[in-house]
Amino acid sequence: QVQLVESGGDLVQPGGSLTLSCAASGSFFSINAMGWYRQAPGKQRELVASITRGGSTDYADSVKGRFTIARDNTKNTVYLQMNSLKPEDTAVYYCNADAVLTRTGVSRQYWGQGTQVTVFS
Repeated sequence: QVQLVESGGDLVQPGGSLTLSCAASGSFFSINAMGWYRQAPGKQRELVASITRGGSTDYADSVKGRFTIARDNTKNTVYLQMNSLKPEDTAVYYCNADAVLTRTGVSRQYWGQGTQVTVFS
C-alpha cells in the first residue's frame, strides 16, 4: 500500500505564494510520474502540473510561468511552488503518483487526500 500525504495549503491574498508538498510512503519499488491536480467547487478535477522521474515537466496553460513543479527522488516527494496566485487558483489540490509495485514494473496510481488552497481579496 502507498500513502501520499500533502501539506502546504492555506489562505493567501492575490499575488501571494504558496508551496505544496506531497510525500509518498509505504511499500513500493519506485515512483514514476508524480503530479498535482486541482478541483474547484462545481468543476472537474484538472491536471495542474506533472513531472517524470527524470525531471521532465508539463503544465496546464493556466499556470505556466507562475507554478513550478519539482521532486526529490531520494525523499519520494513532489513540490508545487505557486507564485502570483489568483482567485481562480482556489481549489482543493491533490497529489498523484504512479508507484511501481513489483520487480516486473507493475504500477498503480495513488491519490492524496487533498489540501485546500484559497486565494481571496
